[in-house]
Amino acid sequence: MMTTSSMNMSTKWWAGFLVPQKAIFSLHYLKTESLLFFFVAFSLSPCLNLASPLSFDIENFVQGAENILYEGLAAPHGGFIELINDTDAQFGTGRASYAFPVQLYDKSTGTAADFNLSFSFTINSVYDDPTRLSDGFVFFFAPMDYSVPPNSGGGKFGMVNSTTFKSQLILVEFDNHANPVFGDPQKSHVGIDANGSFSSVALQKWDAETTLGNVTHVLITFDGKTGNLSVSWTYEQGSGFAGNRVSHYIDVMNELPERVRIGFSSATGMNSQRTTIRSWKFSSNLTVPSRKQPTRSIILIVIGVVAFTILMVGLFVGRFVVKKRAEKIGRSASIEADIGREALPRRFSYQELAVATNKFADNMRLGQGGSGFVYKGMLFDLGRLVAVKRILTESLNSERIFVNEVKIISRLVHRNLVQFIGWCHQKNEFLLVYEYMPNGSLDTHLFGNKKSLLWHTRYKIALGLASAIQYLHEDVEQCVLHRDIKAANVLLDTDFHTKLGDFGASKLVDSRLRTQMTGLVGTFGYLAPEYVNEGRVSKKSDIFSFGVVALEIACGRRTYQDGGFHVPLSKWVWTLYKTGSILDAADERLNMDFDAEEMERLLMVGLWCTNPKDNARPKAGQVTKVLQLELPIPKLSSDMHNLMLPPISIPSFSVDSSL
Repeated sequence: MMTTSSMNMSTKWWAGFLVPQKAIFSLHYLKTESLLFFFVAFSLSPCLNLASPLSFDIENFVQGAENILYEGLAAPHGGFIELINDTDAQFGTGRASYAFPVQLYDKSTGTAADFNLSFSFTINSVYDDPTRLSDGFVFFFAPMDYSVPPNSGGGKFGMVNSTTFKSQLILVEFDNHANPVFGDPQKSHVGIDANGSFSSVALQKWDAETTLGNVTHVLITFDGKTGNLSVSWTYEQGSGFAGNRVSHYIDVMNELPERVRIGFSSATGMNSQRTTIRSWKFSSNLTVPSRKQPTRSIILIVIGVVAFTILMVGLFVGRFVVKKRAEKIGRSASIEADIGREALPRRFSYQELAVATNKFADNMRLGQGGSGFVYKGMLFDLGRLVAVKRILTESLNSERIFVNEVKIISRLVHRNLVQFIGWCHQKNEFLLVYEYMPNGSLDTHLFGNKKSLLWHTRYKIALGLASAIQYLHEDVEQCVLHRDIKAANVLLDTDFHTKLGDFGASKLVDSRLRTQMTGLVGTFGYLAPEYVNEGRVSKKSDIFSFGVVALEIACGRRTYQDGGFHVPLSKWVWTLYKTGSILDAADERLNMDFDAEEMERLLMVGLWCTNPKDNARPKAGQVTKVLQLELPIPKLSSDMHNLMLPPISIPSFSVDSSL
């Protein structure tokens, strides 16, 4: 059960006051009396005190509930939250947080909230040795856009790494394991950490091992006047909070943002454990007062009436403008009809996405593709980070790319495809909203200056990509050709799981047709020869592109170096294969730290998939089974790659002639 007095799910924050979503309607159909009422209400609304204190009480955590946001390995199970739902995962992270902003203070008045929060949890070992545990978990207060940092497993609880020092974080840690690098005491403990550091400012011994399986009840209180943050805990069979308490002074207005995300975070190291959150309550006394004085309110009323008068005049003039815009409106309606509303997750307004991306600021830009830019954004009503793709409207094919991508991706659901959240077509803009991938694209890890990926991570990425292609080719009702599979379109989530993205060049095809003739789209270096030379595209074209990516993952080299004349990566690996030294193709940055059988399989699969003869390439399902060790390594024809062909010059750009 849950009650939230300060937030109605059918409303959203806007311009300092609450506007019901049902009240957002077209002015074209309002009567004069309705307009007058609307503008008077609009002018009066800043005078109204509509923000009541936040409280919630959750005793049953269910799948699909909008009030809790799950990240990484966290998931609801049996009415509780399992922070690590995969106990076999090493150095994995799991986070569960309240999906909406929690206001801790009112900056304009200097008033800080008094709040009480409580939760109950259990910890259990997943091993025969009941005292063998992982590192524990934390309750956190963090900025709304604070994502799980990379390399934050183990004793970092999925919250910090070496780059997050002095972040705006307050953490209450329930630590099972002593980490000397963090200055931990020898015993398990409860601590309060500030500024993104685990050098706890307050510590108290916590006997975790002897309370395994016993329900622990936690109470966290904050006094807005004194700044005292207090943490107390007791046990289901205990006699109270006596002695189990730690507290610390928090300068909340300097150490945290005005609105924060709150929740639980955990991580595994070499060991794991089962941490279960059983209930969660929160209540605050913060009521944000009106920020407008009465005199100001009167002025606003006058402005509202004047605005109403101007609007009435504008409506008459607008009749002529509407006629001139009829063709444009009809075109927009045609786009929406072509997409098909029933298939879409959500339609966003342009204003929502402009706010989410700080008006598409340069510092929010994640990258650039052939059809547009991608921006990082924060959707506060959903309580999640997103990636917003802004298709370049200067392109002749922008409308076609937009409609094509929405129609295709909205019908696809797979663990290795990037999740499509929604779309927007307003102000002559074409915008697509996807889940945010904190670890970016594969190419930045293989070819950039980032830390080299470990072998087991690389192999997992390759297998995930093969699984995604198998789904597109063999498991959906109508076959989908991606047509632009490359390392830059392979995205990675917090735990480096594969998420294939960018479906702007994709095409729905009849699976009964072996090939189709089409205009050339995609990226040089990843395009199959029959596609480049003859315009023939098929499932085997995607398989060729996968083979190139597979070789890049294993070798840590681009298929072509930008500029100049170079031998394709596949032919270089083929040369090593013919001399019996194929493992010499392995990325030197791995320092020979890899599974030899897996490396050979991935390299051989890469060669198999890049066979110049399309009918000799495997199906995606065959590739998946070879990588899963369910089929033997393929035997390749001795003349598969013709080494007599001279090196060629490859442009370093994508092509997009038509869809």
